[in-house]
Amino acid sequence: MSEDQQWPASLLERAKKIRLFLMDVDGTLTNGGVCLISLPDGGPVSEMKIFNSKDGMGLKLANTMGIKTGFITGRKSPAVQQRAKELTVDYVYLGQAKKVAAFEECMQKAGVTEEEVAYMGDDLPDMPLAQRAGLAVAVADAAPELKAACHFVTITRGGEGSAREVIELILKAQGRWEEAIPRALA
Repeated sequence: MSEDQQWPASLLERAKKIRLFLMDVDGTLTNGGVCLISLPDGGPVSEMKIFNSKDGMGLKLANTMGIKTGFITGRKSPAVQQRAKELTVDYVYLGQAKKVAAFEECMQKAGVTEEEVAYMGDDLPDMPLAQRAGLAVAVADAAPELKAACHFVTITRGGEGSAREVIELILKAQGRWEEAIPRALA
């Protein structure tokens, strides 16, 4: 995010309240491609996902700063489970054809209201959650219908650091970005 980026006051007001950041995975934390790898001996097919390290840094920073995080995705993927573990993601829901029940369970477990939830997605199945979240976010290359339903559209495309962008927005709106920077240093 460039220093000259100015967010509308209404967006900052929404971001200021966020205590839980939930997101889709494919097309949001990845570029949306699904890479299936078949072994020459006819063994089981494996799936490969490519995650952006900037998103990883952002999710670790959210955790350090006390913002709960969660993945709600339609696919079942050991790669997503592993990445969530590496980043200390609080809530992981895989294989969710309908995501509303997982959204509600995350809110209940985190002890937050809808206005304290940010949700980021990229496509039509994300619309019911975006319509309920206090801060609804679409990645830059999201479906036009989702973009229209969201409060914020990232500058970055899915899989290119969009989660990191949202976490920076939230922490800056909360006046905690300067406090967060030293915690991110290696």
